[in-house]
Amino acid sequence: MRKHSQSYTINELSTLYDVTPRTLRHYEDVGLLTPIRQGARRLYRERDRVRLQLILRGRRLGFGLPEIQEMLDLYDADPTEVAQLRDVIRRGDAKLEELRTQVDELQTMMAEITELRAKMQRRLDRILNQEG
Repeated sequence: MRKHSQSYTINELSTLYDVTPRTLRHYEDVGLLTPIRQGARRLYRERDRVRLQLILRGRRLGFGLPEIQEMLDLYDADPTEVAQLRDVIRRGDAKLEELRTQVDELQTMMAEITELRAKMQRRLDRILNQEG
């Protein structure tokens, strides 16, 4: 497999990033990737490889495909990356706040479950002590 050649087949790129060819076709369908078509074959350029890397990173960080598309569009429109970097920072801050809220909610749920479990354990202990 070629790591940094000029083009990749769908199987090479999917293997390189451990995604299915169907995933790559989906990203193409929604406009995130634009491979060169040679008949029925797709050839992905280095640009597509880099974009796929960014798409997968965005997905790992919890961004949806429309958000990722907006970030990639900014990158395409501003080669200096200033607008893209500002946007990614803004989106990252929003995602961090969302995650903090989720952590707070999870901690509250854990405390409630822990308290309920303790009550149920005490009740079980009382029942068992009465029987014994």
